[in-house]
Amino acid sequence: MPEPLLQVSALRKHFTVRKGFARQSTVVKAVDGLDFTLERGRTLGLVGESGCGKSTTGKLLMRLLEPTGGSIALDGQDVAGLRKAELQSFRRRVQMVFQNPASSLNPRMTVGSAIAAPLVAQRITPPEGVKKRVQSLMDRVGLRPEHSNRFPHEFSGGQRQRIGIARALALEPDVVICDEPVSALDVSVQAQVVNLLKDIQDDTGISYIFIAHDLAVVRHMADDVAVMYLGKIMEQGTRDDIFSNPRHPYTRALLSAVPSVEPGSDGSGRIRLQGDLPSPANPPSGCVFRTRCPAYALLPDEKRALCRDEAPHGAVACHYPEAPLLESAVPSVSLV
Repeated sequence: MPEPLLQVSALRKHFTVRKGFARQSTVVKAVDGLDFTLERGRTLGLVGESGCGKSTTGKLLMRLLEPTGGSIALDGQDVAGLRKAELQSFRRRVQMVFQNPASSLNPRMTVGSAIAAPLVAQRITPPEGVKKRVQSLMDRVGLRPEHSNRFPHEFSGGQRQRIGIARALALEPDVVICDEPVSALDVSVQAQVVNLLKDIQDDTGISYIFIAHDLAVVRHMADDVAVMYLGKIMEQGTRDDIFSNPRHPYTRALLSAVPSVEPGSDGSGRIRLQGDLPSPANPPSGCVFRTRCPAYALLPDEKRALCRDEAPHGAVACHYPEAPLLESAVPSVSLV
């Protein structure tokens, strides 16, 4: 079996926060022990509530943040400890498309200069020349090459995100990390950008880490899905497994919140989560999801003890994935 392109093991990122007059420190476990792989030519979708650690994971994979622990292996080489020249070489192979296309582009640079910036930083001169490469990239993402001398404010939001995609493709990377690339766009523009990313993958064989909270977009885009909650992965599998046969209570709750267009659908099957998202500075013991779990309330005391005392592991991080769920009347989970 071929080695995965990207393999993440026990990845952690803990932030130390000091507050108050006594400057007491608290450790915030933003990412706490992630394990997943990304195969060549495939897309891994990372989904979950805001604050679950998705974007932090993307920055760790890009090495914009230093991991607290664990490993990130690209083609078998651990990149978690790379420095200077080695890190620069790594970034030729891993690029990122950011969430907000307006803030990710320098307003004082023309879009042509922005797209060429990775080539300049890496001191790479394409055989056809930098200008021709920029024009080719703009054409590839559906922009007019003659507009390369314009500034970001002269483009719409969707066009600016296309510029960000062109910049990420400039070095012909193996992996592109897409951090909620369509969440700031109109629905009609979202479809155009997602289809563009799919077309690029079909043409080049590139791999994506696709971070999103919109499950409909993830279902269209991803081959594999990992569901995150409070810095951990609750469930992972292929797209068909996750959407057709979700096993973790959290996954089932998220999918039940997706509006249905089926005739006669009245939302009666919606699973509503109790309480607020716990603080990553003080996560629950054992299973971090147990304080909001719609199955936990129905378990007998002896089974609850296992949830309280021992953290579950595996592709489905739940001790009792087949347990019946309790529907609550409190407001449901928000993915925004």
